[in-house]
Amino acid sequence: MSKAPPKPTDSELEILHVLWTHGPATVRAVNDELGQRRQAEVGYTTTLKLLQLMLDKGLVRRDDEGRSHVYRAAVREQDTQNLLLDKFVAATFGGSALKLVMQALGNRQTSADELAQLRRLLNDIEIQNSSTSTTDDDHDRA
Repeated sequence: MSKAPPKPTDSELEILHVLWTHGPATVRAVNDELGQRRQAEVGYTTTLKLLQLMLDKGLVRRDDEGRSHVYRAAVREQDTQNLLLDKFVAATFGGSALKLVMQALGNRQTSADELAQLRRLLNDIEIQNSSTSTTDDDHDRA
């Protein structure tokens, strides 16, 4: 069983976003994209060092064929979001998703479209939970 990759730092997460958005890229391409995102020059050697550290951590993979090294994300965006969200909810809200949602909705204006999407999500979760509950009940009776 492979161990889960570590939580990426903010800088590593920024690089992962570049790789998730643009796909495999050279250090130069990642560095150029970071410079555009930050609207400031980013040191090439800093980007290279970060990618090397990320390779050691298992966050990226490197293709060594050819003259330029090409890096690709070794972790899926959804998995990373889940990891970060789980750690955040546990540390900040004592593991309560309800507290997180209440805080998020209470601190900003929520559009009618967002509320409709939330209602659909809640309905889907209720349906999923009721079908799981029914399956569990059937299994318990067997």
